[in-house]
Amino acid sequence: MQENFLPNDSESPFAEVDFQASSASASRKKFVKVMVIGSRKGITSVIKTLHTLRFAEVGEWSPIMPHGESGEKMSILRKRVLE
Repeated sequence: MQENFLPNDSESPFAEVDFQASSASASRKKFVKVMVIGSRKGITSVIKTLHTLRFAEVGEWSPIMPHGESGEKMSILRKRVLE
């Protein structure tokens, strides 16, 4: 199952994250959403880890909110990437 997530030889294994604004590349900018679901403590841990890795600022995530009727919580990040 893990093979489905491995890039082939022509693909980059990482998305390019846009840190600079440029009008020339504006048409190539797209967004992805990252959703974390679990306990409040687990979500907070993932958000802090991704912040440590410089993936996203803590304040870029949505507030932690209920997810369905399971008692789990969730938080969402909308991240701009280059395609």
